[in-house]
Amino acid sequence: MSEEAQFEVALSFLPYVGDQLTKVLVSYCGSAKAVFATPPAKLVKIPGVGERVANSIRDNGRQALLEAEEVLRKAEAKGVQLLFYTSPLYPNRLKQLPDAPPLLYFRGNADLNHRRIISMVGTRKPSAYGQAITERIVEGLKPYNVLVVSGLAYGIDILAHRAALQMGLPTVGVMASGPDTIYPGVHKKYAEKMLEQGGVITENTFGTKPDAPRFPARNRIIAGMSDCTIVVEAAFKSGTLITADIAHSYDKEVMAVPGNINSSVSEGTNWLIKSHKAAVYTCTQDLVELLNWDVEDSLAAKKAAAIPVFDPADFSPEEMQVLQVLLQSGEEQMDNLGWKSQVPISQLASVLLALEFKGMIKAMPGKRFALIR
Repeated sequence: MSEEAQFEVALSFLPYVGDQLTKVLVSYCGSAKAVFATPPAKLVKIPGVGERVANSIRDNGRQALLEAEEVLRKAEAKGVQLLFYTSPLYPNRLKQLPDAPPLLYFRGNADLNHRRIISMVGTRKPSAYGQAITERIVEGLKPYNVLVVSGLAYGIDILAHRAALQMGLPTVGVMASGPDTIYPGVHKKYAEKMLEQGGVITENTFGTKPDAPRFPARNRIIAGMSDCTIVVEAAFKSGTLITADIAHSYDKEVMAVPGNINSSVSEGTNWLIKSHKAAVYTCTQDLVELLNWDVEDSLAAKKAAAIPVFDPADFSPEEMQVLQVLLQSGEEQMDNLGWKSQVPISQLASVLLALEFKGMIKAMPGKRFALIR
């Protein structure tokens, strides 16, 4: 762990410094370490930082750093990655949201910036219909290589995780506890499998108990790190509808599975559809069309077909280096080609001439060269 990591973790232990203010402080000061080094007189000039916050950083900084040092030690011992919001490994979809947690504790091997991520939520007491539908939805996601996110709770959550594991899809559980506490305990065996095929993630530090207020907070991570939240079954007043409402407030897509009008666990999903807060999910194609996956795949296929493939046997190593640069940029000025391709300027002219003779590139005004596609 870097020295900066200790300061990043320490920010989470400072009184009066919440999620949004943490990002403001780092933005204005330049780094987490710089926040602690900035005198209170300068801190108070930052928008949203009053004397109480500035003094808190000064008075509690040392203790926060000691606590952070202990967290780093535990993280290393338990294989937990500490993802500050500036890390490239932090979920980009979540990072863009104002109330995103600045620090996440992650165990596992999932790419949290997977190309396609879907959250699945629902009642803790699903009907046989809800169970069957959950498994069918996950099965339909397999051809699209989707990362499945849920809350590791009883009911629809664990059914979604379990189905993803069976289908060979990565799946991530968002927890309301610390990274060292799997709740409920009976799901520990699934959580352990998920470490090899996804992972578990939380904003809470080591030793945190899954207290009731932490679940609604947990729900914003479930909604925020995915492209769409699918609600399978939910009572009219439930935490599941809170998750759907959060996703809606983030301008994220929400889908709901219509259910039996006589079933209490269908009241929530049917209401979401009726109030136009969720699109109807009846089959995989509904999701594909809502998120334009079919259009994306079609464009990707056309783009892949349009990208030429060069056989290294036909070109010298220097020619290949130049072609790879032009493949990325389309055209490039000669001097830029030199440093980007790492071909010495003394060699570059002859390399370019050889590629022209082979019909691969063309010379343009201003010593620019372009790839012939």
